[in-house]
Amino acid sequence: MVILKNKLLILIIFILTGCSSIPNNTANSCSIFNERYLWYKHTKKVEREWGTPIYIQLAIIKMESDFDWLAKPPRQKIFKVIPFKRPSSSFGYSQAVRGTWEQYKKETGNKFATRARFKDSVDFIGWYTNKTENILKISKKDAFRQYLAYHEGWGNYKYYKKNKKVIGLAKKVEKQSNIYKKQLSGCKNNLNKNKYIIF
Repeated sequence: MVILKNKLLILIIFILTGCSSIPNNTANSCSIFNERYLWYKHTKKVEREWGTPIYIQLAIIKMESDFDWLAKPPRQKIFKVIPFKRPSSSFGYSQAVRGTWEQYKKETGNKFATRARFKDSVDFIGWYTNKTENILKISKKDAFRQYLAYHEGWGNYKYYKKNKKVIGLAKKVEKQSNIYKKQLSGCKNNLNKNKYIIF
């Protein structure tokens, strides 16, 4: 019975995420939402409930997975040739690691959340950035420092100055978030108009 339920859950997840594909232009927020209007609804809900701006949600996903719902870290290689294990359990849009994802599900009660679903991934980012603000006193509008904490974790954030690579990534996230913010200012009114979606 348990095996049957697990198979049914996997099938439901597959159906819900099976139509997922990477948007044509992941560098343009208006283009992303014109293709995936429900994604706008999801990010808007996260902004309303967690206080994390839409443009920062998108910038984190852009850096982490470039909107690839099945993204995983590349496998390490033995002798630069033989495929070995992956360096972490990061997966999905948000590249959340397994342990932190389980913490998110437990604290939010979203027990059926999956890292391969956009709706859950942006909610995870909202939850994470909210905790970052509470723990590290970093504004949810501070893309640079929020990403540093997202990448390094709350405990390792204080050591980020020793990691030039991560600082470079955080600067890219900050730059991309500003681009997304400017783009959204031009198309937000149209996106906020009521739309009828036929499934």
